[in-house]
Amino acid sequence: MDEFEISNLKSVWDFRPVPTLRSLGFGRSDSHRRSRSTRCVSCYACACAGLLWLVLLSPGCGQPTAKKPPVTRPTDSRAEGTAGKAEDKTAGRSLANVPTGFAPARIGILPLTELSRSGGSSQAAVLTIYLDLLDAFGSHIKAPGVLRFELYEYVPRSAEPKGQRIAVWPDIDVTNPAENNRYWQDFLRAYEFTLDAPAGLDKTYVLEATCICPDGRRLSTTLPLHASK
Repeated sequence: MDEFEISNLKSVWDFRPVPTLRSLGFGRSDSHRRSRSTRCVSCYACACAGLLWLVLLSPGCGQPTAKKPPVTRPTDSRAEGTAGKAEDKTAGRSLANVPTGFAPARIGILPLTELSRSGGSSQAAVLTIYLDLLDAFGSHIKAPGVLRFELYEYVPRSAEPKGQRIAVWPDIDVTNPAENNRYWQDFLRAYEFTLDAPAGLDKTYVLEATCICPDGRRLSTTLPLHASK
């Protein structure tokens, strides 16, 4: 095989020298390997610095980010209602929660009530009223209120025995504890009131008593009253 054929074979197969261990880095000195690793670390640091610089220069960087609004969770109305009721029980009872079974439910005029002449005079008269207040259980109680007394003519054999009004006295306020106790007769469990009556009363009349309670309720009762001779 001549030189021309050999050169043709080299151009076709492109013979290249086989890499040796030394060319791959084996067999080199430690200083050479350290310098090469140092260059790799430097290149890596430069690449990281360049990437960071690109991130800082990108649009939108450095601008304050909007804060997300706080998430509000729906509340349970039933739980709030239960909590409100618990607070009412622990914080104190309101007027609406105070038991009303012991408040006056009705009033009555005792049969001891009388219309009599004063000192034997035929002109002057005195009306002595005994009034009791009863709760829902029928017990006689003391209670604040404003009392009003009215005297009417008696209409016999009528569905409405009250006729023309003869007298009405000023309201008696017994909301003050001391004033209330001044009229109270403990042995009777009732209130006693002495009122001046018009002169010349010698017939049968109708006495009406009304109690105006602090809560606005009005309790009334009537009693046929015969003038004593």
